[in-house]
Amino acid sequence: MIARYTRPELGAIWTDAARMEAWRAVEVAACEEMDGPSAHDLEAIRGATFTVAAVDERERVTDHDVAAFVDVLAGSAGQPAGRWIHFGLTSSDVLDTALALQLRAAGEGIVPGARALAGVLADRAREHVDTVCVGRTHGVHAEPTTFGVKLAGFAMEAARNAQRLERAFAQAAVGAVSGAVGTYAATDPGFEERVLGRLGLEREPVSTQVVARDRHADLLQAIALAGAGLERLATEIRHLQRTEVREAWEPFRAGAQKGSSAMPHKRNPILSERITGLARVLRGHASAAVENVALWHERDISHSGAERVILPDSTILLDYLQHRTLTLVGGLVVDAARMRENLELTHGALFSQRVLLALVAQGRSRDEAYRIAQEAAQRAWDERTHLRDLLARADLGLDLDTIFDLGHFTRHARTIVDRLDAAGL
Repeated sequence: MIARYTRPELGAIWTDAARMEAWRAVEVAACEEMDGPSAHDLEAIRGATFTVAAVDERERVTDHDVAAFVDVLAGSAGQPAGRWIHFGLTSSDVLDTALALQLRAAGEGIVPGARALAGVLADRAREHVDTVCVGRTHGVHAEPTTFGVKLAGFAMEAARNAQRLERAFAQAAVGAVSGAVGTYAATDPGFEERVLGRLGLEREPVSTQVVARDRHADLLQAIALAGAGLERLATEIRHLQRTEVREAWEPFRAGAQKGSSAMPHKRNPILSERITGLARVLRGHASAAVENVALWHERDISHSGAERVILPDSTILLDYLQHRTLTLVGGLVVDAARMRENLELTHGALFSQRVLLALVAQGRSRDEAYRIAQEAAQRAWDERTHLRDLLARADLGLDLDTIFDLGHFTRHARTIVDRLDAAGL
């Protein structure tokens, strides 16, 4: 991932040096659990070093990255110790187990960020539990709600995404040291268990030489879903920030930040739009991960090249997007007065369901009541005359004070938002 969208902590997990250091950890753990090396050998193996440049140079000869790495590490350990490095192993033992270490590290950074986002959304939902705004369906005014209820829904989704991510990282961070085609022909299951125990990893029960790629697809599906949740929130804020709506907007550093190179008045929803665009990348990577599941027979490497892109990029991007969204939500400016003002744009038409139900309660058929309410609501909107005034003139015998009581729509807002407590938010 490019530096613009990379936070240092996650980026550091996926450098060439970090990847090879994970390989080294696997190779050393394997040597520590095999019978051959002496104490002197193990001391040399543990002290063996590599450089990315040396491995790259060797790979130009071997045309095989793991083989090149083994040559460099063994050369550093010297003989006779170096001969035990990679003894009885196959490349996938090292690659997949090391990848599990990297994914575990990525999860340790991403999952807390996901939880933090859910918590911030919950805090702001409680802050605005009584902030009345219009609820929209199809982009059109529907009925009143509160901004707190709206944010509570986003908080619950964020919490579900945190749970999905935690589970997905855990099931993907498994290793395998089962040798060629996964039969333990050169080692044994006990050796694998001991090596993985040293590394703190669970075992792939049947590895077929590689860890099954449905695990990685599952992880990237969870990442894509988390990205989709961020995009849904960003889309909401983009709509609310439109000039014609102007109910909420992104934080803006007045006197420093510039919204447009040409138009000084602009304050654009750049964070929300960035989140929206990059979430699409996550979905694309999830699709590639699903394509990686179907390998030939016990293994091939058709997944390998794609994973070197999609796993680092997806984890780095999600981490970046989560932290940008934390900034967005924490600094979101909410204009409660504008929200109340916008409630009047339909001239009371959004109370139409209350009118419908009152007419039905009078004894009218639902269809008759619907037609009366629909006609009156459309007139209110078209003629810019408040629906209450139109109904008063029609003298339908309705309790207009009750029908047009805004509190009817918001009376359960606290009950809804309080469900965040039960969810641990």
